[in-house]
Amino acid sequence: MDEPELDNKKGCLKTMGIVVVTVVISVILTVIALNYYLFPKQFSEVELTQQEEIVLNQKLKRFGLPTLASKDGEPAKMGVEPEAYTEVGAKREVSFSEKEVNAMLARNTDLAEQMAIDLSDNLASVKIIIPLDPDFPLMGGKTLKVNAGAELAYKNGRPIVILKGVSLWGVPVPNAWLGNLKNVDLVSEFGGDAGFWKSFSEGVENIQVKEGNLTIKLKE
Repeated sequence: MDEPELDNKKGCLKTMGIVVVTVVISVILTVIALNYYLFPKQFSEVELTQQEEIVLNQKLKRFGLPTLASKDGEPAKMGVEPEAYTEVGAKREVSFSEKEVNAMLARNTDLAEQMAIDLSDNLASVKIIIPLDPDFPLMGGKTLKVNAGAELAYKNGRPIVILKGVSLWGVPVPNAWLGNLKNVDLVSEFGGDAGFWKSFSEGVENIQVKEGNLTIKLKE
């Protein structure tokens, strides 16, 4: 066999080897990406420091709400002393950080590892992972990744809640599948009838969502 011909064969084999290695690496990276993006693992539970937990419990007590459950699942005990009712000096505004909101989910519900909330300017976003039944076709035993966002603000003397969209595995759900509620102010749409949205609207004096923070002021 001539030396040039031998060199050509070696060159072809080398090129083929590079192609095979590239394909294998691409397949591995694709599988990793699919498992990470399409089938995400559970979220990490948000943990508050002892001081952060004390501050949050004080906010919850102000509204007569249950304080954070202890780490063993038992509700934190609230000392109750008899006192005359008064609204003098009562604070009607409360502010929660993004970390506090997620900590309340983690300690008082079973959603700690399945839901995470993000707060940005005038926008509240939620990320949810839903385990699928093992018998579910094709994707049994995997997890469904859902993202959703809603604009929260206070304009023209009333709160607004506007659904910005919902996506499954990063693919936006068509507006028709959402009942044509995308970019619709839910308070304006449903606040005219007796029910949750009407009561919510009439009881809120102001609501603000800023980067990492939610502030609500209630009416008298």
